[in-house]
Amino acid sequence: MVLALILFAWGKIRHDIVAIICLLVLVFTQVVPANEAFMGFAHPAVITVAVILIVSNGLQKSGLVDVIGHWVMKLGDSLVLQIAVLSTIVCVASAFMNNVGALAVLMPVAIHIANKSKHSPSYILMPIAFASLLGGMTTLIGTPPNIIVAAFREEALGTPFQMFDFAYVGVGLSVAGLAFISIIGWRLLPERGSKEQDKGQFNIEDYITEIEITEESKLNRHSLSEIGGLTECDVQVLRIVRDNHLIHAPDMSMVLRPGDIVTIEADSEELKTFVEKSKGRLVGKGESSDDETIGGEHITTVEVVVMANAPIFNQTAAGLRMRSRYGVNLLAISRQGSRIRRRLDHVIFRAGDVLLLQGDANKIHDTLNDMGCLPLADRGYIIEKPQKIVLALSIFALALFLIITNVTQVQIAFTLAALLMVLTKVISVREIYTSVDWPVVVLLGALLPVGTALETTGGSNLIAAQILRLGDQIPVWGMIAVLLMVTMFLSDIINNAATVVLMAPVSVSVANGLGASVDPFLMTVALGASCAFLTPIGHQSNTLVMGPGGYKFTDYWRMGLPLEILILLFGVPLILHFWPA
Repeated sequence: MVLALILFAWGKIRHDIVAIICLLVLVFTQVVPANEAFMGFAHPAVITVAVILIVSNGLQKSGLVDVIGHWVMKLGDSLVLQIAVLSTIVCVASAFMNNVGALAVLMPVAIHIANKSKHSPSYILMPIAFASLLGGMTTLIGTPPNIIVAAFREEALGTPFQMFDFAYVGVGLSVAGLAFISIIGWRLLPERGSKEQDKGQFNIEDYITEIEITEESKLNRHSLSEIGGLTECDVQVLRIVRDNHLIHAPDMSMVLRPGDIVTIEADSEELKTFVEKSKGRLVGKGESSDDETIGGEHITTVEVVVMANAPIFNQTAAGLRMRSRYGVNLLAISRQGSRIRRRLDHVIFRAGDVLLLQGDANKIHDTLNDMGCLPLADRGYIIEKPQKIVLALSIFALALFLIITNVTQVQIAFTLAALLMVLTKVISVREIYTSVDWPVVVLLGALLPVGTALETTGGSNLIAAQILRLGDQIPVWGMIAVLLMVTMFLSDIINNAATVVLMAPVSVSVANGLGASVDPFLMTVALGASCAFLTPIGHQSNTLVMGPGGYKFTDYWRMGLPLEILILLFGVPLILHFWPA
């Protein structure tokens, strides 16, 4: 458990790989029998998470959220109203579909509304990201931690939590959280980027990009100090590549010549103007051996954000051979809080990076799905086939009906729903596999035996005994508060599913040690795991808005800390009221 916490907090190794490492350590030390090592992958919680992600994608592909987004675009210029409506929609959607999926669909809408109203996107993006976490608290399928907690309850008591058992506490906290975010929370956030729209379409900080000087270039045979006057652009020269030698901070008297590659920093509009006036060649970095820009009539450039667990995460454009694999050029990168010092094709992509890509307009959306990137643009909200909205909702409602009426279990009902969505062509067969967040599935499958081992070896009882010894004079409500704070803290630094797997056995042992019901303690763990509001790494939703919102690591504390205090103050009495100890 200590090894897992250290590696999760370190963050250099992806969470699913950490889970595999911990599982193998237990197998080789014979704590977990080898023939039971992969039993976790057959656990109902793992299957449930996978099929819910597929159904969630079906709801997204049906066009339902696009219709909502089209309606939201008609909102006025009131920032409070915009935040309240967008946050509420994301919150409600997150109760029934993947949190990141709900956020990803409405994030371009939020950016467009901010630009239209001349508000900074930083005031809107973090509130809707936090709203996606609040929505996950309210139903069994709202977030993977709830599904895992329900599985632990079934092991402890014989029956799992039902679909809307989480709503008793979750709805009240979501309403309180949304009110705080809409009225007070956004005012605590910094204004990142200019309100004026001539600084770039999405107020993203400057891109780092590369221009090759050609014979025809207006900058050929001119010094670096003359660049601003010749192009009438505000750009900063960072370095030059000449004869395969990288020159950092070159002397401004240096005269440019054909073949020089100049690395500049500029926002998207200045970059476009600079390329046009300088007549230089924008270097498209896709493969180190071939820097030609993609050509053709239907070529487009698009700004995208790298999502957490994207296939290109922790890779470079050169290593991926981006042009050959995806058919796009990497033209520029924007990364908040750090200056990029490598050649673009050797920059390691991180979650939250904003990329300027060039590719075939007819294929770009499929390409971005394959890359795991979200386009930061108004997609037009074309309502393609309204009947698919009704169809997708009907299938989803059927699954809920089967669960609520106890006809079948959650994993069976949503497996049926996923199958029906494929058969009715709401989603394609290929999208079954692209819908699933495989690192989370691997994390759960590998870590569940670790959680079981924590119980069978007496580890959870040992930890619980220490907690009980420290809390002899603390009443049950105090113990619930401590457990909630610890779970919140862990969720801020490690994956929320991993937090639940590690904390649920401890919470059960604490409840047994007190002679109390396990329900309030498990509900506390589920609640705390959804409260990753203090850091951009605690949840994928937080990471997703970091680049487009221009946030720094410390900005999350501004709104996140008071929100966690609010949840602590309201959450403990709500838990004990609806789930008495």
